[in-house]
Amino acid sequence: MLASKLLDSGGESSKFTQSMDKGFNRLRDAYLNLLSKNLGKPWIALVIIAVMVASASWLLREIPQEYSPKEDRGVFYIMIKGPVGVSYEYVREHMEEIERRLMPFTETGEFQRLLMRAPGSFGATADYSNGRGIVVLSHWNTGRKPITFYMNEVKRLTADMPGVRVFSVMRQAFGGGEAKPVQFVLGGPTYEDLTQWRDILMAKAAENKNLIGLDHDYDETKPQIALTINRDRADAMGVSVTDINHTLETLMGSRRVTTFIDRGKEYDVILESEKALKQTPDDINNTYVRSSRSSALIPLSNLITIHEFADSSTLNRFNRQRAITLEANLAEGYSLGEALAYLEGLVRSELPSGASIDYKGPSQDFKNSSNTMYLVFALALVVTFLVLAAQFESFVHPLIIMLTVPLAITGALGALWIFGMSLNIYSQIGLIILIGIAAKNGILIVEFINQLRDQGMEFKEAILDASGKRLRPIIMTALTTAMGAVPLILSSGAGAETRLVIGTVILSGVMVTTFFTLFIVPVMYQMWCRNTSSPLANSHKLETELEAHKEQV
Repeated sequence: MLASKLLDSGGESSKFTQSMDKGFNRLRDAYLNLLSKNLGKPWIALVIIAVMVASASWLLREIPQEYSPKEDRGVFYIMIKGPVGVSYEYVREHMEEIERRLMPFTETGEFQRLLMRAPGSFGATADYSNGRGIVVLSHWNTGRKPITFYMNEVKRLTADMPGVRVFSVMRQAFGGGEAKPVQFVLGGPTYEDLTQWRDILMAKAAENKNLIGLDHDYDETKPQIALTINRDRADAMGVSVTDINHTLETLMGSRRVTTFIDRGKEYDVILESEKALKQTPDDINNTYVRSSRSSALIPLSNLITIHEFADSSTLNRFNRQRAITLEANLAEGYSLGEALAYLEGLVRSELPSGASIDYKGPSQDFKNSSNTMYLVFALALVVTFLVLAAQFESFVHPLIIMLTVPLAITGALGALWIFGMSLNIYSQIGLIILIGIAAKNGILIVEFINQLRDQGMEFKEAILDASGKRLRPIIMTALTTAMGAVPLILSSGAGAETRLVIGTVILSGVMVTTFFTLFIVPVMYQMWCRNTSSPLANSHKLETELEAHKEQV
């Protein structure tokens, strides 16, 4: 529709078309003038390529890395963690206070829904010392603030509540998890070593203010009782260790001793003491065991030693190894890659060589994506090169075309660094897309140069003529690609953070590679292919020989 209005169908070009043609002609003349002056100076192109590769290497180290950008999904969770062993009423009172402090956001309409739940989970494994809150924000079009603002407000409003720990987490974009982004697994031979190493890491990591809500999953807060049997004394009094074990099992727990059959059904006979007689450690001291020698009842307090201590409610393992997981949220502007690198440095500098590290949740996803990104990128380069080699029947021409890829990558990474974005799974997808987009411009120039050489045109003249005639298609395709990325950059609402990253990578990469490709490809073609024959010279020679043979016959 737009073309029918702007272009005249009567055969004569419209004023708009004529003005565009004049503009492109002036641009082509200036481009060819500049290209002809630098065509014999390949060192300039080599310096540009070297600078671009060095810049890309530096940017890869400087740009923050994470698995996915913090995306405003309209929902976040409030995790409430109280001391182990507290009552349900204790947690409920604190949750009601948290709800009271957050209710103003609901009254103003910023919170569409605020749900507080205690305990945080259901079922047999429910922990009544924990709670959970679910906050559903209003629609993006209502003018509310970003989700990070409300998460920081939750932290600020609950900072003076010493009875519980309160922190906010966002639902992960992949996997749907609600864990903190930092999931750093510390492995070791024994839990005693792990607790010592954990305390060292926690103390050092607390100095990093960018790690928020630092916590771990090994809390020695569950009361435990250890019984030590004095075997020499028990043997002297005629009491075996088995008798002591059976007595404690029967009186402090329950023991199945036999079965009986009644009316065709078999029933277990279970011995146990009354509940009132096994409430405190003192009840063990009031238990007696019979001596096998004198048949006298001997107090267990004469044969055992009771030691009370605190231990974790669960003994976690990861990959079959004893492990403790450290977890934390990240401050604004602090990436997951920086956090994990910081913790890895602490392990290397503060802990012995026996300490091993691993990752869970979002941290594991980040590490996996980082490791596979380079493999996928290298595979994309190899596949593109092989396809071009098959198309041009040469290894030199595809190599010239692939020189445009570092230019595009550097342009994309530079934009990420300038605008403070991160290198994540979305920007990695954009970088892989740029491989094909960058190669496209080189293909247009190299292919047309080969065609002109096949027609008998002189080498340098073919380079200049092909570059000039391909200037307009290259610019037009680059502009359309760049304009296609603009809506991604200007978008808002759900998923805007991820679209912004992809749009920025594509827009900046296309513009940079288009500018440099117009000079790099012709100059490198002149350098590497000036002593080569026409790509179809062998075919022409074979056809000439065949024609001569037919005439002789």
